[in-house]
Amino acid sequence: MSNTFGNIFRVTSFGESHGAGVGVIVDGCPAGLNLDESFIQSELDRRKPGQSRITTQRKEGDSFEFFSGVFEGKSTGAPITILIKNQDQKSKDYDHIKDVFRPSHADFTYQQKYGLRDYRGGGRSSARITAGWVAAGAIAKIMLNQQGLKCQAFVSQVGDLKLQKSYKELDLANTESNDVRCPDAETAQQMFDLIDMVRKERDTIGGVVSGVISGVPVGLGEPLFNKLHAAIGQAMLSINAVKGFEFGSGFEGVKMRGSQHNDIIENDGGKIKTSTNHSGGIQGGISNGEDIYFNVAFKPVATIMQDQKSINQQGDEATVTGKGRHDPCVVPRAVPIVEAMSALVMADFYLLAQTNKLRG
Repeated sequence: MSNTFGNIFRVTSFGESHGAGVGVIVDGCPAGLNLDESFIQSELDRRKPGQSRITTQRKEGDSFEFFSGVFEGKSTGAPITILIKNQDQKSKDYDHIKDVFRPSHADFTYQQKYGLRDYRGGGRSSARITAGWVAAGAIAKIMLNQQGLKCQAFVSQVGDLKLQKSYKELDLANTESNDVRCPDAETAQQMFDLIDMVRKERDTIGGVVSGVISGVPVGLGEPLFNKLHAAIGQAMLSINAVKGFEFGSGFEGVKMRGSQHNDIIENDGGKIKTSTNHSGGIQGGISNGEDIYFNVAFKPVATIMQDQKSINQQGDEATVTGKGRHDPCVVPRAVPIVEAMSALVMADFYLLAQTNKLRG
């Protein structure tokens, strides 16, 4: 079950970085959904490698194929199988670490847990797997768009360079206007220059992707142990290289007093809303109708183009030499992944709410 995510809208992930391909099986998608293939491909294009000099230069078209669950462009209600073939593997780039554990990778833990590991690009632990998640997330987005619910994300920080604006001050339509995927042009250029500098130094750098979910109805969430923000947190922390998650006021909220932090409830012409949104659109684990917003922290990419000390499988000291094609900073390509995972959660919880209404 560790490869399956969701309650009703369920996604099962399969494939390896240097295998024949990666993909997903989406079960629980309502029948009759118009699956716009051009939109799904556009989402995959946002995640694919080789987009600019600040991303990995692996050349994958990331074109996808439906193998089941679709007829005449619409979902049938049966499981939808999506395959994305790998086309630009260079497995020989990893021969040098066949018996050596790379620092801060999953090499050692996978070896200890399973007794073997696919050293070619990390195998199952590779971020290559997220291509399938993005395809599934695109289906979820199509379903949610019909309900007026939108999942967006953008880069808000690279290293110590932080975007000094709230998402409400930004035009998120500008997110795709630059290679960094920061909607503020001036900050985006500074971030690009920082990432490029780090790349030239043969190093890597981390960052933060911020997410915004708008058009959310009241009542999504299943307390106690399936709260909406907990599910979003699980989804985000399942993404490769993620080291932190916060929603609403997050850690900044500890600096405030209750009198400052409380979101006052108002009746605005018959619509119940809050004057502020420190709660991040979720209270008691249930959506309250306000925007859900959150931050996801990504560590620096573990593979660096420098020699590092480590050990081999026999426990002897060894040197790991960085080779291959890798992102100097993962956050630009992580934006569509964050959107996809948030869409999967929201689609699942929307269907859960509909099911509960029918039972009621």
